[in-house]
Amino acid sequence: MTLKLYYASGACSFVPHSMLEMAGATFEPVAVKLHRNEQNSPEYKAINPRGQVPVLVDGGEVITQIMAIIAYIDAKFPEATFIPKDPLARGRFVEVLAWMNNTVHPTFTHIFMPHKFTGDEAAQAAIKTHAVGQYRTLMGELQDLVKKAHAEGRDWLGGVHCGPLDTYALTLLRWGTIAGINPEDFPELWAHVQRTAQVPAVARAMEREKLQLSLYKPA
Repeated sequence: MTLKLYYASGACSFVPHSMLEMAGATFEPVAVKLHRNEQNSPEYKAINPRGQVPVLVDGGEVITQIMAIIAYIDAKFPEATFIPKDPLARGRFVEVLAWMNNTVHPTFTHIFMPHKFTGDEAAQAAIKTHAVGQYRTLMGELQDLVKKAHAEGRDWLGGVHCGPLDTYALTLLRWGTIAGINPEDFPELWAHVQRTAQVPAVARAMEREKLQLSLYKPA
């Protein structure tokens, strides 16, 4: 076994985790417990000095950053057709993936870890409150992407079968429920995420990470 994936339960590492399952890859999943600060341990920092997940190790090579890992898995398992080959379709895929990773994901960071942006507790509360409103808007944009795909006759966001855009959407919506956003406010997106969770490979990754799809609790 040469492939090893370092992941944290419920983090964006769920995307490559589910990709490896969908590809039928033989790999070693290694859980990094963020609540125990394992990402900052000397052992983990020796693998990734930035102390982040995911990390994919292939033989002696270490790959970090989720977009690089997704591209690497796609290239390593071309038969899985995770990313379209047609230039325009491929560009559209990367366009959505970059938006998820560079816009939606950091917005949740402002909710979940406002202390990264200021040491002032009052300012942290203001950052979190503002980011929740922004995140709700972004969930609306994500739902629009689902609607557009369905209107074009596509069941999935990035191709003919479930793939990384769908599992990233699942991750992002799940994070929204942690932020107190009711998934039922976005019915088409919520239905899409529930269908994604039923894909056998995705379900295996969810079971390993012990993930509950919605953590929303009414106020």
